[in-house]
Amino acid sequence: MQKTLLVLTGPTGVGKTELSLRLAEHLGTPILNADSRQIYREIPIGTAAPTAEEQARVQHYFVGTRSITDDYNAGQYERDALALLDQLFAQRDSVLMVGGSMMYIDAVCRGLDEMPNVPTELRQQLKNRYRSEGLAYLQSEVQRLDPDYYGQVDQQNPQRLLHALEVCLATGHPYSSFRKGVTRQRPFRVIKIGLTRPRDILYARINQRVVQMMQDGLRDEALAVYPLRHLNSLQTVGYRELFRAFEGEWTEDTAIQMIQQNSRHYAKRQLTWYRADSDMHWFDLEAEPIDAILKQITALADEK
Repeated sequence: MQKTLLVLTGPTGVGKTELSLRLAEHLGTPILNADSRQIYREIPIGTAAPTAEEQARVQHYFVGTRSITDDYNAGQYERDALALLDQLFAQRDSVLMVGGSMMYIDAVCRGLDEMPNVPTELRQQLKNRYRSEGLAYLQSEVQRLDPDYYGQVDQQNPQRLLHALEVCLATGHPYSSFRKGVTRQRPFRVIKIGLTRPRDILYARINQRVVQMMQDGLRDEALAVYPLRHLNSLQTVGYRELFRAFEGEWTEDTAIQMIQQNSRHYAKRQLTWYRADSDMHWFDLEAEPIDAILKQITALADEK
């Protein structure tokens, strides 16, 4: 029987966690986390990482396994996840991957483009310039050197902007010229499950989740990592905004409002990305009860 990777995804705040736990319990599979920030152990509140109780229900991989001081990217995740899948598929027919990081999901399902090597010296130079001149420097340089990619990238994501700029300067060619989008064959089939809700309900859930994170201690969590605010791992919604409040640029209330706004914007970008994927099976969590959705997903997994 062909092995099956079930990918459960959707925008931030949609409600992936509870459905993923019930689905994993039903299928008898662990969960592979595909959220690029839940990998970091120091920031569980702001990344909505699975709690200890949730991890006791179902075994999770790639949750809290790295430090924010570690360099980690989608290419490394691709290698690590594929190696783990080889082991897991030796024991079971289905495995569940859950998360909302688009690049991480694509890395496992489709593979990443081969990119040229970047000299260590250049990489460090650009990191130093980013630290001294900020995000605006990266945005202006990528827009100048590769306007096509600049029009597609999350312009608030310094890690992606840095990587594009590194390739542009190392090769003398636009980063977008190396993005071929060729899908690599995998030794398993992929079933993608997309979760959604009506926009007004999704946005209300996002706003409330930010309030709950603050009540759960997000401010103290952000304050603890504030001395390391230059790290790529902390260029993340929830932390960037509180850092500006710590520096006196914003009030805490303003920071909270901006976390909510930027989270909503991120959800919109996620949905735009996912809806371009013709392989996605969509389920509206407001339109159907979870039991009915679980039954339909199980039927998809059982198809030969």
